[in-house]
Amino acid sequence: MVFALNRILGGLLVLFIVPNAMGIMFRLAPNTQKCLRDEMQGNQIVAGEYEITNAPGQKIDYVVRDTKGHILAKKEDISKGKFSFTSEVYDTFEICFISQVPPTHRGIEQEVALGVKKGIETKSYEGIGEAAKLKPLEVDLKRLEDLSDAIVQDFALMRKREEEMRDTNESTNSRVLFFSIFSMSCLLGLATWQVLYLRRYFIAKKLI
Repeated sequence: MVFALNRILGGLLVLFIVPNAMGIMFRLAPNTQKCLRDEMQGNQIVAGEYEITNAPGQKIDYVVRDTKGHILAKKEDISKGKFSFTSEVYDTFEICFISQVPPTHRGIEQEVALGVKKGIETKSYEGIGEAAKLKPLEVDLKRLEDLSDAIVQDFALMRKREEEMRDTNESTNSRVLFFSIFSMSCLLGLATWQVLYLRRYFIAKKLI
């Protein structure tokens, strides 16, 4: 019974957690930069791990920024390591890897492997279980509880964003309606002025 419950909990965790983790590998050409973007919620921990193939005479820097240009993490001449930061508000962060090769050196492409985790993905439940002396099943239940809270928060955020988008659409529709009414009023006023002007003109010329 316990084994079956563990398998069910493990399946649920894989179903919800794995698709949210971002792992990618790409090639970075000499003296170029490549940036990746992802969303982050407010008060959320973001942790990343990177590994870059060695190339003598070349170096790669990385920098993490938000949409306002604030630097969240930065390091020069990297090869392998980790980074982490905590977001203050809902935003989009950008991770840029920058290749620098001296003019006298013939550069080669380097492979960059990057893995990023957010929220409960960054927690070490094994360490939590050892510190609190929890059984494996209790650790899985704790992980599932945190996962449920994260899902509820995600749905609340999605609902808030949907409400904001709906308010924006309604405001836009109202502005378009007022602009249309104003445009029609201007056209009607201009047409009325033209008719009156032409009528006075024809009367002055004794054409009518």
